[in-house]
Amino acid sequence: MEVLEAVRARRSIRKFKSEAVSDDLIRELLEAGRLAPSGMNIQPWRFVVVKSPEAREKLRSATPLAFVAQAPVVLAVCVDKESFSQAGDRARELQEAGSLGKSFNAEEYAQRRSRDPQAALSYLVLNAAITIDHITLRAVDLGLGSCWVMMFDQELAKLALGLEDQYHIVALLPVGYPDQSPGLRPRLPLEKLVLKEV
Repeated sequence: MEVLEAVRARRSIRKFKSEAVSDDLIRELLEAGRLAPSGMNIQPWRFVVVKSPEAREKLRSATPLAFVAQAPVVLAVCVDKESFSQAGDRARELQEAGSLGKSFNAEEYAQRRSRDPQAALSYLVLNAAITIDHITLRAVDLGLGSCWVMMFDQELAKLALGLEDQYHIVALLPVGYPDQSPGLRPRLPLEKLVLKEV
C-alpha cells in the first residue's frame, strides 16, 4: 500500500471482530512505531501490549469507552519521563552516524534541554504522537483498524497496567480487525488551512 493510500484509508475504528491479532502482526505494528523519528533520536516511547481478557477488563475501569476493552489487543503507548537522562548518548549516536554537523556538541545539547517538567513532558508526548501515527498507518496497511484514545484516567490506567511513576501513558490504541467501515470524515479544504505563502 502506498503511504498516501494508507493516510486516505485510515479511520478511527470503534467496533472490532472477535478474531485475535497474531503476535507477528502486533510485532509489525510495534516495529513501525520503533522506527518513528524523534527529536535528537531520544526515542522516549514505550509500549504495553494488552492482550488477555483479564488485563483488558482491568483497563476498562480507566476509560468510559467500552470499545477499548472489547478490542482483541490494546497498545498503551507511553513515554519514559527519564528519557532525557539519555539525551547525550542519543545525540552522540547521531553524531557518530554522521547525521549532525562536525561542530555539533552533544554534551552541550544535553545540558540545554528545558528543566521545566511540564515542558519536558510535552516534548516527550509530541515525540510519542509520531510513533502513534506510524502505528495507526501500519495497521491500515495490515488490514487492521485502530482508534487513538485519550479519554482515560492516567492514574487508573497506570494502576491497571502496573506502571511505575516514570511512565506517562499518552494514548490507548485498541487494535483489531474492523467490524465497521466508516466513511470519510469531513475535512476543511486546503484553502482554509494555508494561512499564507511568503
